[in-house]
Formats: sequence, C-alpha cells, structure tokens
Amino acid sequence: MAESNFVDYVKIYCRSGKGGRGSSHFRREKYIPKGGPDGGDGGRGGHVYLRGNRNLWTLLHLRYERHVMATHGEGGSGKRSTGRDGQDRVIEVPCGTVVYDAETGEFICDVTEDGQEVMLLKGGRGGQGNWHFKTSTNQAPRYSQPGEPYQERTVIMQLKLLADVGLVGFPNAGKSTLLSVVSAAKPKIANYPFTTLEPNLGIVSYRDNRSFVMADIPGIIEGASEGKGLGLRFLRHIERNSLLLFMIPADADDIRKEYEILHNELVRYSPELLDKRRVLAITKSDMLDEELIEALTEELPDGVPFIFISSITGQGITQLKDILWQELNKEVFHDVERIVHKDLDLSTVPLDDDDFVIPYEEDDFDDDEDIIEYDWDDEPDTDE
Repeated sequence: MAESNFVDYVKIYCRSGKGGRGSSHFRREKYIPKGGPDGGDGGRGGHVYLRGNRNLWTLLHLRYERHVMATHGEGGSGKRSTGRDGQDRVIEVPCGTVVYDAETGEFICDVTEDGQEVMLLKGGRGGQGNWHFKTSTNQAPRYSQPGEPYQERTVIMQLKLLADVGLVGFPNAGKSTLLSVVSAAKPKIANYPFTTLEPNLGIVSYRDNRSFVMADIPGIIEGASEGKGLGLRFLRHIERNSLLLFMIPADADDIRKEYEILHNELVRYSPELLDKRRVLAITKSDMLDEELIEALTEELPDGVPFIFISSITGQGITQLKDILWQELNKEVFHDVERIVHKDLDLSTVPLDDDDFVIPYEEDDFDDDEDIIEYDWDDEPDTDE
C-alpha cells in the first residue's frame, strides 16, 4: 500500500549551536613588544526556531529530516575580533502544530499563525576574550572564557488542523461526499466504513467572493475517546475548528441518539469542545417526503440549528452554507487556537522510531573547563 502523504506526528532531534571560545591573544606589533591582551569574544551558537507556514498542511517534510542542528559559534581572535555567530536553523511547520517533549510528553509550544516564530532552543553565548579581564592589578590575563554549551531536545510534533468548519459523524454519514460537492477537494468516496483514513481540507466558496475552510474528519464511533476505531488519532483535529457540523444520515435508527453519542465522545475527549458552536445536518434526505421530514424534526435535539440536505441532488446545500456562514460570524470567533493543551500521553503516539538515533560529536565535552590558562613564556599569537 502506498505511503500516505498526510503525516500528523513526527519525532525529531533538535540541537542549538554552542558558543565560540574567547581568545587569549596578546597584541604583538613592531616596537610594541607587550601590547597587552586583545583577545576577541567567541560568536554565539545558532538558535533553533519554529516558524508557521500556511502553505504546509502536513509534517511529511520533517519525516525525512530527523536531526535539526544549528552550527556552533566560532572562536574569537586577536585585535578584539569577535568570532562568527553560528547559523540559525528554522523549522517550517504547518499552522496548528503543537510541540511536546519526547521524553516526558510535556507541552512546549504551539504554532498557530502564518509567520509566527518560536525559539525552540537557544544557542550558547560566546566566551569573553582575555581583554575583558584586564585590570590595574592584572594587566596581562592569560585566560579567557569558553563558550556556553549547546542545548538539545528530542521533540514530538503533532498537527491539529486549523479549519472553520469540522465535519463530525459516524462512518458513511456522507461527510466526504458533502466536501466534494461544496469545494474542490477530492476525498475518497465509497460505500464501506472508514473510507476516509486521513483528514481532508476544502475551501468552500460563498457569496461575494467570500469563503471558509471545511475539514472532513475521519469517522468517529462510540468509544473513540477511549481509542476505539480510529480513536484518538483524529479527534484532536476537531479541537481547532470554530464550528462543528454534525452529520447524521436520514435512515439512522435514532437521529437524536446518534447525535448524543457523537457529542459525548467529543466531550469525553476534551471538555472544552462543549463550548463549540454546533449545526446538525440530516444527510441523504432526498429519500424523505415532507411528512417524514416533519416527523423527524420533532425528534431532533433542542437548541441546535438543523437542516435536511442531500449532497447528490443538491437539496439544502445553499441553505446549509448560509447557516454555516451566519453561525461563523455571530460573534468574534477567533479564539479557535486558544485551546488548553494537555501533556501528551506517549503511549498513544503512533511513532515508528526504532531507527531513531541521536547524533554525537567527538568534541561535545571539550569545553568542560571554566578557565583556559596559558603559559606566558609560550604565549600564542592566536587562539587555536
């Protein structure tokens, strides 16, 4: 089976650069035999940043770059010359990426906006050259500072899709069909459960060149919050949706009961989902006459806007767009990303990291000493 292009979990090793060593250089020029200390500072190590990129929708590009390392700062030199700073590394991630510590599962940060930058690891400061330590009583210091060590961390990145409307329903409820009708998305459609095995995004065109983003979340079943079916893998993508569109087919045994099962699974997964706006769409309604629609209306849950639709015939699709647009714009709805992130349960993360190796440098421990001393009689012209 071909590998999916949708990757929403990835584990990577990140390391900043260590600071360059300060120089213990002394000025040596003609007619100036003892010019005094003039060793420059070391450059700082490179930082590691995360940056949101709205043109990305998956973490696939990071699956093949498991180690992200900034470069080290260079050492200082004579004439108070500062060493070159290490080169920063920027990790481009899709908006909606959440980062956790791979060892503890602790939440680290959240990237939700295009262009947003978060410093994941700070590079080490460069050491001071010996000219900083010159005093009236110590006019020829023979020592300088080493650079600060680098920081390193193995992290797990988890994607939670950003969308205005999230489609929620049991398998075969017609979610993929609706998305294919109202947008240019081409999700897989077939008459068997769990046809959709990865979320799909589509841009829904509305009146006056307006639009909103709709996400087809793979089917949820009873017990999904406990890991059944596709389980926790896709429930998290619902957290960022501004509005939830519940979809239940008209031929369901009990529409109200199915709605309550879906609603309860979401709340069990995250109580914050209780505050999401909800709309109910009764799909496959082309098989109903007016009498059946009136009878079913009396059984629908209270307080939830509803509409009977058919993606095949187009029944109610325009009205559905109107309802969704009105609900999305009833109030300021920009708190989507302000969700409470819990620490990650590492046992639920589907990672294949048997071959994950943390790189090692031979000189990682060269800078253990705090003070570097030199013999005055064998004084070097440069710091090597």
